[in-house]
Amino acid sequence: MQATDHLATSRYARMRWNTPLSEEHASLLLRRLDVRPGSRVLDLGCGWGELLLRAVAAGGVAGPVATRGVGVDTDDAALARGRRLAADRSLNRHVAFVMGEAAAWHEPADRVLCLGSAHAFGGTGAALDALAAVVRPGGRLLFGEGFWERPPSVEAERIFGTEVTDLPGLIEAARERGWRVLHLSTADQREWDDFESTWLAGRQEWLLTYPEDPRAAEVRAELDDRLRQYVTAYRGILGLAYLVLGR
Repeated sequence: MQATDHLATSRYARMRWNTPLSEEHASLLLRRLDVRPGSRVLDLGCGWGELLLRAVAAGGVAGPVATRGVGVDTDDAALARGRRLAADRSLNRHVAFVMGEAAAWHEPADRVLCLGSAHAFGGTGAALDALAAVVRPGGRLLFGEGFWERPPSVEAERIFGTEVTDLPGLIEAARERGWRVLHLSTADQREWDDFESTWLAGRQEWLLTYPEDPRAAEVRAELDDRLRQYVTAYRGILGLAYLVLGR
């Protein structure tokens, strides 16, 4: 395999999912999401759909009322990875990965996941409004969204925008749109550190393997800038809330 291919595939290579989330925390969220046999599960902005695959497996795929899932994303490489994972787990007959814009999807489901993808709808409020139309009556939404744990620095606001709110503001945005909070938890510092480290790790390893590649200086600068931003601008300041919501 050429170095070019290694670089292209290294970006998310060490990541389980593209969100600060431990195995234990993910298991808790899936229990709170309460996927029932025969449910339809939808993941908008799914990436490679690791949590979607686990949600479908948790609902059960054996028998006449098999759980089924659909993941929607615009990243073709991530979708291809999701299809490979589904095939590896014998879930490819039960989970489909679709190229498309999250905000353009209108087919409803019993359980909907939207983690870190509110921007695809135009922001938190717009996402919560739009997602109400794709969660079936009696269904549940797992909504992951950023919030300020502490007042942000100028640089943090420059990176993430001025529309990010604090946790009470995020809860209120859900409540005023008719959602009830069935579960609330937030990413802890270890989850954040692991997320940021694994986001960098694949390309850090690439740099160590191909230090003389003509693109190495550019990749090194990008990774160094991301790590600097994390430890100086938003570590301990930007939080991530996981809300299981119902209507």
